[in-house]
Amino acid sequence: MTHPLLFLLTATTLIAIPGPNHLYITARGMAEGRRAGIASALGVETGTLVHVAAAAAGLSAVVAASATAFSTLRYAGAAYLVYLAIRTLRSRGGEDGAGAAPAPRPLRRVYLDGLLINLLNPKVILLFLAFLPQFVDQRAGNVPAQIVALGLAAALIGLVSDMLYAVAAGAIGERLRRQSGRFRRAGRYATGAVYLALGAVAAFGSPGKVTGAVR
Repeated sequence: MTHPLLFLLTATTLIAIPGPNHLYITARGMAEGRRAGIASALGVETGTLVHVAAAAAGLSAVVAASATAFSTLRYAGAAYLVYLAIRTLRSRGGEDGAGAAPAPRPLRRVYLDGLLINLLNPKVILLFLAFLPQFVDQRAGNVPAQIVALGLAAALIGLVSDMLYAVAAGAIGERLRRQSGRFRRAGRYATGAVYLALGAVAAFGSPGKVTGAVR
């Protein structure tokens, strides 16, 4: 593994750029609180660990090389995001009547949503294929172990970044939830709009761009 400091600096810069995962975590944190945001972040980074294992095993290269497999992942991810948008927009609990806030979803479900969204994001596969190999030292041997080490470092950086977004979004959401039902309704619409936008990006975004707003 070459230039570990350069890798850490580059990975931190790349991961810190707001992307789909950050938007998803922010939407969840604002809509359902800090715990939901943190659960989403943990789910997203669990998905990252799966991507790391797949990259080390060579499975990511197989998926990236197959147009059918890549498109299947791409559109499945987009469909799941649209499903989340519809579910959010149809959730009207607590907005009418007494104005109580809707009951939050179980954290296990929130975690699994984050996991699935990251697993169904083919751009993360391309990120690992295009970014991590640049820092692998072929002469050092044991390339899969190097990929795992680099991937774990990237996942740790991603977890810290995700947690910051989750905590900040949770604090903002808590303040908004203390307001009238109008603000809660606006938050529901905003969250649904975020999911729809992410679904559009997943379905129609350029798969060749692996840098920038990938996370």
